[in-house]
Amino acid sequence: MIFQIPILYGQYLGNNKLTNQSPVKLSWTNNQGITFEKEIALDDKFLFSVKQKVINSTNKEYDFYSYGQIIRKQIPDISNFYILHEGLLATLDDELIEEDYDDIQEEKFSRTSQKGWLGISDKFWITSLIPPSGKEFKTTFDYKDKFRANFVATEPLELKGNSSIEDKMQIIVAAKRVDVIDGYAESLNIDKFDLAIDWGFLYFITKPLFYGIDYFFKLLGNYGLAIIAITICIRLAFFPLANFSFRSMAKMKALQPEMVRLKDLHKDDKMKLQQEMMALYKKEKVNPMSGCLPILVQIPVFFALYKVLFVTIEMRQMPFFGWIQDLSERDPTSLFNLFGLLPYDVPSFLMIGAWPIAMGVSMFIQQKLNPAPTDPMQAKIFMFFPLFLTVILAPFPAGLVIYWTVNNILTMAQQVFIMKRTTIKTAT
Repeated sequence: MIFQIPILYGQYLGNNKLTNQSPVKLSWTNNQGITFEKEIALDDKFLFSVKQKVINSTNKEYDFYSYGQIIRKQIPDISNFYILHEGLLATLDDELIEEDYDDIQEEKFSRTSQKGWLGISDKFWITSLIPPSGKEFKTTFDYKDKFRANFVATEPLELKGNSSIEDKMQIIVAAKRVDVIDGYAESLNIDKFDLAIDWGFLYFITKPLFYGIDYFFKLLGNYGLAIIAITICIRLAFFPLANFSFRSMAKMKALQPEMVRLKDLHKDDKMKLQQEMMALYKKEKVNPMSGCLPILVQIPVFFALYKVLFVTIEMRQMPFFGWIQDLSERDPTSLFNLFGLLPYDVPSFLMIGAWPIAMGVSMFIQQKLNPAPTDPMQAKIFMFFPLFLTVILAPFPAGLVIYWTVNNILTMAQQVFIMKRTTIKTAT
């Protein structure tokens, strides 16, 4: 990496090309006899370390304040999606601060804190300032023809006569790779710098899920296979809960004839029907709501995986096999041109690819293994639910649809195994 550093005042002290092997030193002396020296060093991952020295050759005393600023001239093209923050960002005294561009245009943000960092964040990129540690500073986000994120120390550095002072800060301008961000957070002791990546409110699930996928990627060499491997691990983690649920559903299915009989017997007395149903559930130790437990538990995991695929640059443009060339984007094929066999493009709302269809089919088969609702209207709604989800999930990242499809297949295998081992004898 080589940067040509322009100089407006003063002179270079040595070379004028900044690389990760050679820093650049600048010097300038003003009319009052104060010399300003600045050394800019760069590592191999775009961490700029800036050392500043002020030399006083006079008998006068001066106060100087640490200061840093990031400027963005206009709002860039952003995703504008509710699950991702793009804009001005900071963690100040353990609190995450996220300010959108339009919010700052309306109202300035300002806060004094003892520790933290600040920056401007895109989906995959971050420009950030890390103030000198151990000093209180004031952070300000504002807009005056351009967006500004800056900090200034609240306590001055006193420069006495015929002496010098030094200060240092770091500037990180980098892709938001997890290993890079976490590496800087640890090596530079930057408080909560890992939140530069928008892990979301399910941080405690999302970040470990990424680490699990990344581990299997290093093992298998393909993020699609890594997602399948992590799906198997998730199924194993939820195995006891799913077993409990499937046993209950298997009993419910076995009880269907008895439930139909009770419904016919007490069709004119709903109160009696409810009492008989509850007595039947109690006798056979069946909980009709237990079938919802595995789905409810997996919803946070599903959303966390969506977040991982959407916000991490590691997943960007990562292929699977066949036609899936980017797991973070939707399946590019469509049923309505026979998956590319017919020579025409289809509108985006008709882009229902092979993987979403496989997911819908697996869900339909899985549904047949569950006890059907006794109410005809509910039965019809449930019948169309797989089709509804196929259409809804078609625009989602292919990696997410692959996860859901494999999860359905594993669920069906476990459910069939449990059903074969579950028998109930009911009186007629």
